[in-house]
Amino acid sequence: DSRAYYHLLNQIAPKGDGLHELPIKIDFSGFHDKNDLMRAEYMLQQADKLGCRQFVTPADVVAGNPKLNLAFVANLFNTYPALHKPDSSSYDLNLLEGESKEERTFRNWMNSLGVSPYVNHLYSDLSDALIIFQLYDMTRVPVDWNHVNKPPYPVLGGNMKKIENCNYAVELGKTKARFSLVGIAGHDLNEGNPTLTLALVWQLMRRYTLNVLSDLGEGEKVNDEIIIKWVNQTLAKANKKTSITSFKDKSISTSLPVLDLIDAIAPKAVRPEMVKREDLSSQDKLNNAKYAISVARKIGARIYALPDDLFEVKPKMVMTVFACLMGRGLNKIK
Repeated sequence: DSRAYYHLLNQIAPKGDGLHELPIKIDFSGFHDKNDLMRAEYMLQQADKLGCRQFVTPADVVAGNPKLNLAFVANLFNTYPALHKPDSSSYDLNLLEGESKEERTFRNWMNSLGVSPYVNHLYSDLSDALIIFQLYDMTRVPVDWNHVNKPPYPVLGGNMKKIENCNYAVELGKTKARFSLVGIAGHDLNEGNPTLTLALVWQLMRRYTLNVLSDLGEGEKVNDEIIIKWVNQTLAKANKKTSITSFKDKSISTSLPVLDLIDAIAPKAVRPEMVKREDLSSQDKLNNAKYAISVARKIGARIYALPDDLFEVKPKMVMTVFACLMGRGLNKIK
C-alpha cells in the first residue's frame, strides 16, 4: 500500500544537518489517497526527489513484485543509507562494503531487466552463466537453450555442467556478439575472475544501450563518435557553451555538459539555482553529478551510472549516460 515506503523515505531523506547538505522534505499529502495505484505514484514522486525512482512502477509496488521492489529498496539503501560512520574505527569501510560502485551499477542494471534468479553477488551468481544467457537474449544475441545445462545440477559433475555453460557463453560472445574476449575462457567466468567477468558484462551492458539507440536510429549503427557528435550539436543548437571532445573529457567532472544537455532536451527540467557553475570544489562537482543523474532519470532517461562515475570521469559509464540521454532526446524528436 506504499505507506511503509512513505515512512522509509521520510526517515532517510536528508535533513540538512550536514555540511553542504540540502534538506529534502517528503510530502505526505498522497499518503491517505484511497486508490493504491495513485498512492504508489505519489510515493514514487517523493522517491524521485531523492533521485531514486527507478526500478519500479506504481503497478509493481501495488502488485508487490519482489525482485523489482528489492532493487528499489537496495537502491534507496545504496543512495541514502542514513547510517553514521563511527567516530573512530580501525576498519576500511570500503573493504567492508565488498563491492565497487561499478559492480553495483552492473548488478542494478541486470536486476532492473528482471533476470532470474536475482543477482545478489556479481561473480558467484554468474558462475553457471544462466544470467549471461538471459542478458544475451535481451541484447539480441541468439541463444540455443537446448545447448544450455539447467539446474538442478548433479552432485557429481555439477560444476562441469556449469563450466560447459560458461564455455558456451564465451563462444557466443566471440562468434555471435562479436565481443572482444581475448584471453577469456569459460573457467574464468565459473571461478568469478573479476577483471575478465567485468570485461564481458561491460560489453553486454554497452550492447544493450546501443541497441536502444539503434532502434531510435532506425537500425543505423551508433558508435562513440556519433554519440559525441549528437551531444555537441544538441548543445550548440540550444546555445550552450559546454561541449565534450571524448568520454574522458575532464569537463565532464563538473557535470555541466550533462546538465546543459538535459536542459536542451527537456527545457525547464533543470533548476539553475541547483547548479554550481563557477569556482567548483570537489563537493560542488559531486552535488552537480547527483543532481544531473537525478534529473536525467526524472525526464525518463534510463540511467544506470552513479554520480561518482561523472565526478571521476569513468569513460565507460560516462558513455552510458550520454547514450541514454541521446535515446531520450531522439525519442522526443520522433
